[in-house]
Amino acid sequence: MTTVIAFIFMFGLLVFIHEFGHLIFAKRAGMLAREFAIGFGPKIFAFTKNETVYTIRLLPIGGYVRVAGEDPEIIDLKPGHHIGLEFNDEGKVNKIIVNNKSKHPNARVIEVEHVDLDHQLIIEGYEIDEEDEKLHFDVDRHANFVMDERETQIAPYDRQFASKRPSQRAMQLFAGPMMNFLLAIVIFLILGIVQGVPTDEARLGEIQTNTPAEEAGFLANDEVIQIEGEAISTWEEFTTIVRANPGEELEMTVLRNGNTESIAVIPAEATIEGPEGEEVIGQIGVYQAFEKSFLGTVEYGFTKTYETTSLILTNLGMLITGQYSIDMLSGPVGIYDATDQVVQTGFMNFLMWTAILSINLGVINLVPLPALDGGRLLFVGVELLRGKPLEPEKEGIFHFVGFAFLMLLMIIVTWNDIQRLFL
Repeated sequence: MTTVIAFIFMFGLLVFIHEFGHLIFAKRAGMLAREFAIGFGPKIFAFTKNETVYTIRLLPIGGYVRVAGEDPEIIDLKPGHHIGLEFNDEGKVNKIIVNNKSKHPNARVIEVEHVDLDHQLIIEGYEIDEEDEKLHFDVDRHANFVMDERETQIAPYDRQFASKRPSQRAMQLFAGPMMNFLLAIVIFLILGIVQGVPTDEARLGEIQTNTPAEEAGFLANDEVIQIEGEAISTWEEFTTIVRANPGEELEMTVLRNGNTESIAVIPAEATIEGPEGEEVIGQIGVYQAFEKSFLGTVEYGFTKTYETTSLILTNLGMLITGQYSIDMLSGPVGIYDATDQVVQTGFMNFLMWTAILSINLGVINLVPLPALDGGRLLFVGVELLRGKPLEPEKEGIFHFVGFAFLMLLMIIVTWNDIQRLFL
């Protein structure tokens, strides 16, 4: 049950922060944000505030902010349509009844001849069966379509995504990944404040129980200064040698309370997934030592985010070049299983895991693929180079195909996750 709560919290936080970035910058630019959703599929919960519908949906595979004009509008009035009109106190149309007009006995029913809800905000047409006089109606900027008794606010052109400057659109698209990077920085700062930041020296922190390190007699705060007679000075040098010698005895010299001691240890064998498949490495069961420092904590927040981003980009490059197999990717099932293992190691490790996934979400969304933020940013860049945008229909098809591909990839990855868990 703890893992379920942790996963829901983590997933909700990552998606909320990402989509909140999109939402805030959409509203700052004057765009009409129709929906803020966590998850996909059927609605579980929804409420409306300040023009935006906030929803939680069933499938935990992401989220979205639906901005007017970013995708084709759901309702498109054409000449010949029969619609009902209701008016506000100023005599402007404030409700456009698309169907079920019999449920609105006070609505004025007309046959549409001309409509412009983007720029002029007008509807022209005739009374049903009375085509003698063409009627002209001004439409309120905040009027609603009513279809199947559900209201959807109209979006004048200046409230649509496409009406904004390229810089505003680019910022709105980039804001989601940006918020994920900022979240990671904040989490690393919290970790630095609570438990300190890792030291550069090869100094040992917590010694795990029932491990080669405990059996050999290592103690917390021991500083390893030599391995097999070779001087070492950094944690990276220490871990590199240990990892490279599974099952091989290593003679280590440690500095303890100002004195040196010699300790022999045999790293246990551990199997991990590497670029070329399974790889056996050595582990002795120790954590890196931590120290508390305000400036060190601030530096740690940014450098750890940068290092993690670089590592994810390297792995992504290896996936693209074929050095990693698609079988090594994980979807929601695999992430849940990994979260279960992390939760058992403690809350601090869970926070670290959350920060890493936040960075991963930010990086993946910036990949220039259709339906991702990076793909939409690519179209903004193409527009700047061409001096004009691509046709909305072509861009829509491009993103639709891309979304279908991503859903197929998600199915494949999830199936691989299930196979790894149960087969």
